[in-house]
Amino acid sequence: MKLYEYSAAELSEMLMTGKCSSAEIAYDVSERIKEAEPAVGAYITLNDSMLRDAELIDNARNRGGLPHPLSGIPIAVKDNISTAGIRTTCASRMLSSYIPPYDAHAVDCLHRAGSIVTGKTNMDEFAMGSATDTSFFHTTHNPIDTAYSAGGSSGGSAAAVCAGEAILALGSDTGGSVRQPASFCGIVGFKPAYGAVSRRGLIAFAPSLEQIGVMGKTVRDAELLYQLISENDPMDPMMRTCSCKHSSSLRIGVPKELFDSTIVSDECREASFSALRLLETDGAVLTEISVPKLRYAANIYYVISSAEASSELARYDGVRYGHRSQNAAGLESMYVKSRTEGFGDEVKRRIMLGTFVLSEGSREAYYLRALAAMRELRHELDAVFDSCDIIAAPTYPRPPFSANEAQSATDKYSADICTVPANLAGLPALSVPCGKAKNGLPVGIQLMSPAGAEQRLFAAAKKYEELCGGFAQFRGGSGYAV
Repeated sequence: MKLYEYSAAELSEMLMTGKCSSAEIAYDVSERIKEAEPAVGAYITLNDSMLRDAELIDNARNRGGLPHPLSGIPIAVKDNISTAGIRTTCASRMLSSYIPPYDAHAVDCLHRAGSIVTGKTNMDEFAMGSATDTSFFHTTHNPIDTAYSAGGSSGGSAAAVCAGEAILALGSDTGGSVRQPASFCGIVGFKPAYGAVSRRGLIAFAPSLEQIGVMGKTVRDAELLYQLISENDPMDPMMRTCSCKHSSSLRIGVPKELFDSTIVSDECREASFSALRLLETDGAVLTEISVPKLRYAANIYYVISSAEASSELARYDGVRYGHRSQNAAGLESMYVKSRTEGFGDEVKRRIMLGTFVLSEGSREAYYLRALAAMRELRHELDAVFDSCDIIAAPTYPRPPFSANEAQSATDKYSADICTVPANLAGLPALSVPCGKAKNGLPVGIQLMSPAGAEQRLFAAAKKYEELCGGFAQFRGGSGYAV
């Protein structure tokens, strides 16, 4: 068994007991990248100093330093999370040559713990997409079957973990971008509550909704990485700590709106119910609930996120930030050409939608109504948690789709209905594999809790992982098809 096939927790134990070195792990991962990357396309930029960094970690460990469990563990970083000295592009031509002068807080946490950054993973441009196919550089493919999508927008991070091209990965989640690709690739994806992890250094798309999240082969791996990056950051005023009363029992709310047969495929619905029935045999109590505003969650999300994207991306004008056209006749022409050349079609679509909903005459009809509906959704979810500890639903309403499948924007947007509620309400949510679709690809179940109850999610997910016998089975054999 190659070192890249082990979980982070297993490798941590091996490092502490001297059964392997950080350099050996990094070497195995680097060789795996060379082997798998041509078919998978998980990375945009690799860290050329990864092997040298691993040797430094080994030297520090030999001197008695670096006691953190993730010291010496190779971790991939999504390409919208700033890394000092390593190109950070957001998978866009607009930032194709940008090298940040500083590390994001989450990356700084990795460095201080002695973790090893493998490189920057591919993504949908500016995190706008669900298949990692809007990247300026290339499409990322599912390592289990490269004819299929790895999901998005953090598809490169999910594929890297699934394929063994990294042991763990950081992603970002604005409407499901950690959980959906984790589901597609048969791994664990966790989106923390809003404010639980510093957003400093995360290049913004929709700042009121997005959060840095984590990916790993097991629930314990994801928990270790979350614990590492959730360190307080005094430079992020949005960070907050929440506490939630612990419940010794497990009451699971099953929202009928997210199990509706007109929304969720039979395969995904049945796989989720199978997981819930397994938890029920261990004492969990299942209760059908209703959260009426869930039906409108995708509509609410795309109005608000597009409005924020329109504002956030206005800074990329060819003067202060990003790509500058060399074929402009004047100032106005330079603005137009720079943005036309620098942004891809999906980003332009979101900017135009956001500009429209913020425009005079439309702001009240769309944007302000969406904000009001979001507040109502939050109130409904708060009320539901009075009678249940967590909410469960399919992570995505359909199985992983083929890499070249044509989908309309409407179809793609509406499929986010299961994941966007957690972002709209600022709640933590976790996706774990729970079965396979007829096409042989994994499907996931999502668990969501009140803010501050992250440990409740991890405990429930670890119990399911134990009951089902582990998640490797859902990735297909060892989980490495390339």
